Amino acid sequence: MSVAHFQCRAQIGLDAPLVRIEAHLGAGLPAFSVVGLPAPVVRESRERVRSALLNAGFEFPAGRITVNLAPVDLAKEGGRYDLAVALALLAASGQIQPRLPPSSEAPGSPGAPDWPECYGELGLDGSLRPVRGLLLAAVHAAREGRRMLVPRANLAEIERVSPGLGQGLASLREVCEVLAGRAVAPAGEPGPGGAATPRDAINVPIAGQKPSLDEVKGQFRAKRALAIAAAGGHSLLMVGPPGSGKSLLAARLPGLLPPLAAADALEAAGIASLSAQGFDAARWAEPPFRAPHHSASAAAIIGGGPRLRPGEISLAHLGVLFLDELPEFDRRVLESLREPLETGQVTIARTGGRLELPARFQLVAAMNPCPCGYQGDPQRSCRCGPGRVQRYRERLSGPLLDRIDLHIDVPRPGLEALVPGGPGGGTGEPTAAVLAQAVHAARQRAISRQGCLNARLEAQGLVQHCALEPPVRRLVERVAERFVLSARGLHRLLRVARTIADLADEAAIGAEHVGEAAGYRPATAQP
Repeated sequence: MSVAHFQCRAQIGLDAPLVRIEAHLGAGLPAFSVVGLPAPVVRESRERVRSALLNAGFEFPAGRITVNLAPVDLAKEGGRYDLAVALALLAASGQIQPRLPPSSEAPGSPGAPDWPECYGELGLDGSLRPVRGLLLAAVHAAREGRRMLVPRANLAEIERVSPGLGQGLASLREVCEVLAGRAVAPAGEPGPGGAATPRDAINVPIAGQKPSLDEVKGQFRAKRALAIAAAGGHSLLMVGPPGSGKSLLAARLPGLLPPLAAADALEAAGIASLSAQGFDAARWAEPPFRAPHHSASAAAIIGGGPRLRPGEISLAHLGVLFLDELPEFDRRVLESLREPLETGQVTIARTGGRLELPARFQLVAAMNPCPCGYQGDPQRSCRCGPGRVQRYRERLSGPLLDRIDLHIDVPRPGLEALVPGGPGGGTGEPTAAVLAQAVHAARQRAISRQGCLNARLEAQGLVQHCALEPPVRRLVERVAERFVLSARGLHRLLRVARTIADLADEAAIGAEHVGEAAGYRPATAQP
């Protein structure tokens, strides 16, 4: 045949539209054209395909070659199209005759759902190299009942979506043998971490697998705040002098979080596959933990750039975003966090396109009380004047601080807690394993009751699940008056109180829960 086509998928945000790779061989002077809005790296596939065909023992077709990537108005990027282009050329030149699927339709036609989609970057020697972003393609292929041929290194990734969804191959020659029915691809091995976790499975982190809170000496109040934040998905701001353990505490928050359910793990992995680093199968079902440096740009945090990649807030979706030295971030970056903190999603609009991504992250931030860091420290004197301290704190706007649920001071721990052989965290303090169990139980109660964590309760959910007895309601009113709470601040106070009640396995919010929640509000009380 002089025309042949195969299929694979593009990657546009979290969508993976089907792309039809058509190859036509015509008479005329030798030429090789790739059309259909290809990026430069896709146009360069001409040279990779030419060398791969020759080194794999095939002939490169003579004459005028036209490869079309349809639909033509969809931008195509990356090396994932190399294999499909090479197979279309071989089929069009009659060098391979793929075995037709049971429907007897033409290869790659919409009427042949059993025909596999083909992905892979070609090496000059005809080998298949892995490509990024196949997890999303696998999700869409599984929904449509299609199978996939992928590089062997990508097999563990697509097996996360559906075992047996595709076959992993090592070279162009091996792909051709499989398509012709003369060979069977080797069975894939389970990727790191084993099979995907069922959505209704109950999993609790095992102590020692991640950095543990047991390594932090003292700081009972900070540990309590971390447990509340983990149980309800609340945002947290820690303020304290240098060396008080703020970064150490934040890095141990993931150890309190349970593994992600199967659907959530797939969503988080799909977003990770869009990043420059790609998806790491060894970290399957782990809640993301992102800690960008304070010099990061707005595009790095929010997302964007020439290729509209996700930013840190989307890569932290269903996990933790830790911002150390919070006031040192660019003010525009900090203010751009306000909307995602409320809505749980971000819309990136550029002249080259528009991208909507989820950003339901848990913000954990740390800062010093003043530029030198020692204001209020009993051991060292502060060198900052009042004006300098005020300018430092004004880098954080009121609306942003109002969106943070928990505010705590982290004082410097005493020497008796730090010196080896000392009393450590003190007697009666719960271990990290006990805290993780309590956090998991509280999250299960919230999800069973309302279908989401307490930090995501909407106004109607607050009315239904945060009903208060008259004495408790009067206490909430007094707290709101004393702390001059906005409507948003009041709602956040109730959500935190609901989480504290869940940690105590209490069905109703009591006065002690409201009192503790009020202690985590910023000190803005009127005299």
